[in-house]
Amino acid sequence: MTTLAYDLLIVGGGINGCAIAREAALLGLTVLLAERDDLASHTSSASSKLIHGGIRYLEYYDFKLVAEALRERERLVKAAPHIIRPMRFVLPHQHAVRPWWLVRLGLYLYDFLGGRMTLPRSRGLRAGDTAYAAPLKTGGKGFVYSDAFVDDSRLTVLNAVDAAANGATIRTRTEFTGARRENGGDGDGWLATLADGEQVRARAIVNAAGPWVAEALARTGVNAAAGVRLVKGSHIVVPRLYEGDHAYILQQPDRRIVFAIPWQGRTEIGTTDVPVDRPEDARISDDEVAYLCDAANRYFTRTIAPSDVVAIWSGVRPLYDDGVSEARAVTRDYVLELDDAGPPLLSIFGGKITTARHLAEEAMGKLAPLLGIAAHPVTRARVFPGGAIDDFASFVAQVRATWPFLGDARAERMARAYGCRLAEMLSGVSDAAGLGAELGGGLTELEARWMRDEEFARSAADALDRRSKIGVELTPEERGRVGGWWAANATA
Repeated sequence: MTTLAYDLLIVGGGINGCAIAREAALLGLTVLLAERDDLASHTSSASSKLIHGGIRYLEYYDFKLVAEALRERERLVKAAPHIIRPMRFVLPHQHAVRPWWLVRLGLYLYDFLGGRMTLPRSRGLRAGDTAYAAPLKTGGKGFVYSDAFVDDSRLTVLNAVDAAANGATIRTRTEFTGARRENGGDGDGWLATLADGEQVRARAIVNAAGPWVAEALARTGVNAAAGVRLVKGSHIVVPRLYEGDHAYILQQPDRRIVFAIPWQGRTEIGTTDVPVDRPEDARISDDEVAYLCDAANRYFTRTIAPSDVVAIWSGVRPLYDDGVSEARAVTRDYVLELDDAGPPLLSIFGGKITTARHLAEEAMGKLAPLLGIAAHPVTRARVFPGGAIDDFASFVAQVRATWPFLGDARAERMARAYGCRLAEMLSGVSDAAGLGAELGGGLTELEARWMRDEEFARSAADALDRRSKIGVELTPEERGRVGGWWAANATA
């Protein structure tokens, strides 16, 4: 069997791995990304779904991270307007554990670090802000500022789609089982083993295995200088607590903050910070559910109980272990550890959705000289697939007018998911019959085939829970029907 050779082998198909694959492919390198499960199947689909500077990081004097994240927020809002949208955040000054003047100063600093930005700047709540104040128990004292919402798993997938369009090979359900450095007739490099004993050669390896970064390192025989600290973040989803497209940031007695965010016609509440020992511990506990319910009930007139929870998710964040004792205080910045005692190995510790593009650019800045190429910025102003949209509201109106048979709700959902690539998907389709059979929740055969052929989906769960969020709407019987279609058409 021929052993294929690549410039770069990337282990892990989360946001960091896919962003690095995109960056490297655009620099002209041959790239193989190997993911054991599905793209974004773990931490990268279990975030708070925000593109944000991280206002709470100011409390830990992490100004560099906040400034970098705010710059990236501005880039990403422009690069992916279909899956990323600006959002106003209301910060009530109730149950406050920080004085009013300190919060106001922090928001001024947040705006300042953001530099020139298109999102509205922060301000105090006004008497006319009835929509913001009405859901709260004690009126309208507080603040308003801007960040953005993102479909996290789709952002991960679109990085991979763009990487593949520029020559990268993306392989899911392909486990990395080990690698060794070797010298020989084929030159210095890595000989890596994948699932089923398949071997590939690579001039360099990127370990972007997320919570499994230490395990992947062990499979190379390289000892890391940096350490990883696993912290679980959990979210709950409940029936809508308030009307409107804005979010809330709620101060808690333990000095943590909890977000309440519109999601799929409901309200997402999160996150927690719980130290765990293993990546497999990404399961929400009863205590976390109770904590998040209590966090919301402190503020909103509509109260909730654990019995109201309709969906949950938990992700384990692989944070760089900086020796801080409290999980909530561990830095969310990333560390790139390069081992160049032979063919290079770059390991990723930490990071967040917002800064993944910047992380990828920095990663290639470290690797490019070792691979004999010149690194230069290739993604700073690059739109994501489907993102060439000037005004999203006008785009949705155009979609509804062009394909009226979609129906208003499905037209908006598909416009948000696929952006201007929707025209490619619907090319030649003139009526509902052209969409194929309805599989449930508005998903049709045509869309399922697109996810399979264009977005690396290999199962019903890939389609329902990550490429879309339709799964939350379906009954077990409906999910089974989608699963049956997928089993019959997985490789067709």
